[in-house]
Amino acid sequence: MNPSLAVGIDIGGTKIAAGVVDTDGRVLARRDIATPVGDRQSLVDAIIGVARDLASEHSVDAVGVGVAGLVDRAGEIVRFAAHLPLRDEPLRRELANALELPVVVDNDANAGGWAEARFGAARDAQDAVFVAVGTGIGGAIIIDGQLRRGWQGASGEIGHLIVERDGRPCPCGSRGCWEQYGSGRALLRAAEAAGLEAPHGAVVTAAAAAGDERARAVLRDIGEWIGVGIAGLVAVLDPEVVVVGGGVSAAGDLLIEPARASFRTYLTAKGRRPEPSVVLAALGPDAGLIGAADLARAGLGA
Repeated sequence: MNPSLAVGIDIGGTKIAAGVVDTDGRVLARRDIATPVGDRQSLVDAIIGVARDLASEHSVDAVGVGVAGLVDRAGEIVRFAAHLPLRDEPLRRELANALELPVVVDNDANAGGWAEARFGAARDAQDAVFVAVGTGIGGAIIIDGQLRRGWQGASGEIGHLIVERDGRPCPCGSRGCWEQYGSGRALLRAAEAAGLEAPHGAVVTAAAAAGDERARAVLRDIGEWIGVGIAGLVAVLDPEVVVVGGGVSAAGDLLIEPARASFRTYLTAKGRRPEPSVVLAALGPDAGLIGAADLARAGLGA
């Protein structure tokens, strides 16, 4: 009998990444397309189209979708997605009807964290936190080897922990949210203030790797803010490992070393407790689609 294959789809604000994933988390085929953000029907049609394209070439049993937004606990409704035209959208049912396959819908950070727990940097841990540092900050919580979604499915919105009272305004409507200090958006703001021409984070990372002290200082500051937030998460959740992923994590040691140092500074009861590991994600940009596919397969009882 052939191992079960599933399609995983990771829907971001600018790109839809999709792939066929096997039971070992290997991506056998992949498609990347621009995310249509003008209207919900164009977006839904694009998701259906890329899933059908992959399913036409491989015998797949299910489709998993990770969405950058709030998804209800049942995985039926996308309540809100800040960068996508989805508001109270019954996405799972619509996709399942169109594709005639079982479909699972979850938050994109949940999908990425699940992939790291199953196949990546948290594979041997029962308790882990995944911190996805991209344009904002998302997260996933793994306890006793299980993904925890919370009462309404909205757990893991860690980017909106308040780290500075009356701080920088956030699109969520609050002020002082963690992601206003330790995210890709914050990185670009800091780069501009430092006089760097940086249309995206990769430019800052490249400059830092080439020895630009301004770029290194920017990454150090972002990393230190990431460490502040991780210390708070560890105080609440006591994980064995914290995995830092997302696009900004591509800066590698230039980001993670300041984050580790800051985390140790602010860790409660430091020196009196074992420290969890703070590590970079292992699966890179494929984590979201790998996790979405595996969650879909788990939904079949596979």
